[in-house]
Amino acid sequence: MDNPEEKHNEELNSPAAEETTNTSEENVEFKSRIDLSELQQSVEQIREELGKVIVGQKHMIDMLITALLANGHVLIEGVPGVAKTITAKLLARSLKVDFSRIQFTPDLMPSDILGTSVFDLKKSEFEFKKGPIFSNMVLIDEINRSPAKTQAALFEVMEERQITIDNQKYLLPPPFMVLATQNPVEQEGTYRLPEAQLDRFIFKIDIEYPSLEEEVEIINREHLLKGAEKTEKITSFLDSKKIGKFQGLVNEVLIEPHLLKYIAEIIINTRNNQFLYLGASPRASIAILKASKAYAAINGRDFVTPEDIKQVAVPVLQHRIIVTPEREMEGVSSKQIINQIIQSVEIPR
Repeated sequence: MDNPEEKHNEELNSPAAEETTNTSEENVEFKSRIDLSELQQSVEQIREELGKVIVGQKHMIDMLITALLANGHVLIEGVPGVAKTITAKLLARSLKVDFSRIQFTPDLMPSDILGTSVFDLKKSEFEFKKGPIFSNMVLIDEINRSPAKTQAALFEVMEERQITIDNQKYLLPPPFMVLATQNPVEQEGTYRLPEAQLDRFIFKIDIEYPSLEEEVEIINREHLLKGAEKTEKITSFLDSKKIGKFQGLVNEVLIEPHLLKYIAEIIINTRNNQFLYLGASPRASIAILKASKAYAAINGRDFVTPEDIKQVAVPVLQHRIIVTPEREMEGVSSKQIINQIIQSVEIPR
């Protein structure tokens, strides 16, 4: 008489059983609700184009792309010579959008940025001449070199994407992104950005010195250029229409209610922290929400994870909070406190 156990084992090892097992495994695969393939391909292209010139700095490049897709502005801070300006120029060069650069100086006036009304003798009426801010991507070099009245000219345009002059509103064409740079070391002849201005930047990105290997690669690439222009290598491929489409896809990325509470708990902890003189505002909560969605999208996911929130929390918060003078004198940085807060808040399951 046949052994039932042996017969059962034979059936499990049969080709039909293998086919059934494989089919059940295939059925477990999840399909993304949103088609992010085109977005991911474009992100990889931007990374590749910037990588032709920029050595390392992968986190900075990812944060710049994240800010672009989240429809936000970026403040880039670093010592002179760490490629702050060239990175912003290269990002703009990789996109098929209008680009303008404004060098902030102590004598710069608001009208030099926004534009001014000029009297036309032929028409006997005033005509508005648009300033360099009327562009898709605006690089503001050394933003802390201009006084408060010039910095204040950016308040409305960065928040509302419009300019009001002579009781007339002028809307800026989308996309609109401000990339500002500043030097954290030299303070002579500079004007510190007010908190209200800093709050309008979705990210503040700190650029560190390169490692030894990266430094060697930088020198080697410069040698091989033989005087050629760096930006000539960059190919423009992403137009305004595609950027708008990708920003719309980012808005559709799913985030669970418990992760919304996780964001809120992080923000509330900045307001109750004994080491902080000033905590983050609700605008910071919204910035983390938008940035985490964009970061998830560039990584091919149509849903936000706690890790996405952690990745964007420091660049979103570090310029929005103020460390108490006592802790600042001890050398405690805002970045350290933010990381402590993130570690103290329980990750939702």
